[in-house]
Amino acid sequence: MPNLKSVALAAALAIGAAVPAGAAEPSLFGVWKNPKNSVHVDIRPCPQGACGYVVWASEKAKKDAREGGTKELVGQQLFREFQPKKNGVWQGKVFIPDLNRTFTGSAEPLDARTLRAKGCLFANVLCKSQTWTRVET
Repeated sequence: MPNLKSVALAAALAIGAAVPAGAAEPSLFGVWKNPKNSVHVDIRPCPQGACGYVVWASEKAKKDAREGGTKELVGQQLFREFQPKKNGVWQGKVFIPDLNRTFTGSAEPLDARTLRAKGCLFANVLCKSQTWTRVET
């Protein structure tokens, strides 16, 4: 029998996925592109919270990933085990394909169209932030 915490998390994820654009709480879920428009990631609910998979990548991004040791970029899970924290920020792990390494990270939907993604080598030390844009489907 699922515990109350699991049921509450599942309900929160379902509600977050169903919030329409322009609503008070912007949703993390959907397809997002990085600032260079070289990678598109589909962030969706998964058993561990939220996960993001590459659904499109430029030829250069694919080449960089291969040179870093990641054979196939499209289909690769970049955002792993993201959990909702406070103030709309999600925290989890971020896989960087061209380094073939996983780091701590966070994602914060700023509004219906923009997402601040942040990855750190160690707990909030040596971090890099990017603003991602929702891909209109």
